[in-house]
Amino acid sequence: MGKRSIRDVFLFFQVLFIAAAVPFLLRLKLSRVEDLLEPRIPSTAHRDRADLIAEYVETVIRAGRPLVRPGCLTRGVTRYYFLRRDGMDVSLCFGMGRVEGEFVGHCWLVKDEVPFMETRDPRPLYAEMYRISAPARGGLIPSGSNKLEQLRS
Repeated sequence: MGKRSIRDVFLFFQVLFIAAAVPFLLRLKLSRVEDLLEPRIPSTAHRDRADLIAEYVETVIRAGRPLVRPGCLTRGVTRYYFLRRDGMDVSLCFGMGRVEGEFVGHCWLVKDEVPFMETRDPRPLYAEMYRISAPARGGLIPSGSNKLEQLRS
């Protein structure tokens, strides 16, 4: 990291605080988590700030142990919280899938209906179970979805 402004340092400590709070947040009902994560008044999105947010989240995950738990939940929830406050239209998806014969979960961001800031597309491996999204207030995926049936087989 190069020279940072006071605003950037403040953002870094906010990221650290939210990342550390993720395990406690996710003990709440998902509808309550959704309410807490969504900004009251989002600002205008700036791509440079999105990159800075992603950089800070990764730094906090790497260096924040044991205060910050590593993993997709911390990464996804923390990025979503700050990117939404920066005015970016992203959704936070939670999914389940079979990986190497075992059911596992994953959390990822979606922007313009495609995975955002992911190293690879999680959709072939994970059936989306819940989505937090700003405009339409996410919620449970309709029960008619064939993805769950595909997982069971």
